[in-house]
Parts: sequence; C-alpha cells; structure tokens
Amino acid sequence: MARLRRMTRTGALAGSLLLCLIPHLLWRVAGQRSPWPRRFLGLAARSVGARVRIEGHPFQGDSFIIANHVSWVDILALGGATGTAFVAHDGIAGWPVIGWLAAQNNTLFVARNRRGALSSQIDALRAALAGHQPVALFPEGTTSDGTGLLPFKPSLLSVLLPPPRSVRIQPVHIDYGTATPEIAWHSNEPAGANAKKLLERKGRLDVTLRFLEPFDPAICPDRKALAAVTQERIAASLTKHLPPSPNNAPPV
Repeated sequence: MARLRRMTRTGALAGSLLLCLIPHLLWRVAGQRSPWPRRFLGLAARSVGARVRIEGHPFQGDSFIIANHVSWVDILALGGATGTAFVAHDGIAGWPVIGWLAAQNNTLFVARNRRGALSSQIDALRAALAGHQPVALFPEGTTSDGTGLLPFKPSLLSVLLPPPRSVRIQPVHIDYGTATPEIAWHSNEPAGANAKKLLERKGRLDVTLRFLEPFDPAICPDRKALAAVTQERIAASLTKHLPPSPNNAPPV
C-alpha cells in the first residue's frame, strides 16, 4: 500500500505539472505575468496529501514574508496560498527540473557564501518587491525539526533597511501539528529518503499557515534587530501551538 500511495501521489504531481505547464508558457509568450506557478504549487501540495488551512490574514499589499522552515512542502503550501516568490540559495538553480520550475515562479537565487555578492542580491530583491509580488524568505537557512527555531540569519534582511515605501514584514508560522516529527526534513536526511517517506505516508497532511501581525520594518534599527523581532514572534506562536507530548506537558 505504501508503494501504491507513492506512485499515486507522484502521478498526481506529474499531472499537476502537465495541467499548468502549457497555459503558463502561453502566458509567458504573451509577455504577461503568469498565475500558473501559484496554481501549480497549490495543486502540488494537494497531490502529496497536504491540506492547507490559513489562520490570520495575509497582508494585502507589498509584503516580505518571513517563515520557519520544516519541510519542502513548506514551499508548495506557502506558494500556493500566497503566490509568493522565494529567496533560495543559488545551488538550487542547477537542480534538474526543480531549478527550472523554481525560476518560473520568479525565485531569487542568492549566493550566500560568495564575497561581494550581497549588494547585487539586495538590488535584485528590491526589484522583486517593486513588482508587487510577495517575497518569502526562510531565514533559518535550512530546515529544522519543527519543534523549535534555528538562529535567523540576518544578511538578506538588509534589503528592508531603509525600508521600501509601503512594504510590510509578515511573520508566518508553518505548522504541521502532530505530524511534524514524522515529516520534518533535518539532520542530514537525504532528500530522496524524505520525499519517499512523505509520499508513502498514510492519510492527509494538515498544514496550518499562521499569518501573524504584519509590521513596518522601520521599527527596527538594523538587520539583527529585524531578525530578532521576527524570530521572537514566530517562536511565540510555535510555543503556543506546540502539540501536547510527554516532554512539554504541564506539571501536575
């Protein structure tokens, strides 16, 4: 049965891509901004068994989304729900198929470890924000086990200081509830092994996107303060909604 689930979900993913690819290319040939990457991400999320629920309100304006990072499903769920472009390391650009698909959604590929690259990357990020497409960043830099947060890396947050006019930061808490330990991608687990595990998983995968209160980045004097504020707000939501377990049960 596990193998059948994996094959069925993989087929659904391929079908979602075929359904969205041709109209997307037609929109691109016409020189129009395509809505199909967002539709594909939403269909892809459902294809792998995810059912996305939104709490709070996505900011209706130019926004910079900062979220915790637990699984590759984060991208499908958040992209499908908001149409956001993502900030990703430039190594992904060279991945077969996935790199091309990421580029279709206006992913900004950044070289985190190349000296002197930050200035041009910040310029590119400002241009993306000016295009009125939300931009999302996972400032932990990698996925965690979902029970806490890794330190937020503040470098790319330089783009918001001084803040572009009307842009707001919106922290988002991505929550898989009791399924978190089962699906989290961490501790150097191979990508293929994690994907296989998730595609073979029995039942649906409930994903809650908690859109926390947006705020003006001008309240922060520097990028480190900006990283600290967003981390504190997401951490507070994570702690509040941590599923009951023997390790976090209240004292008797």
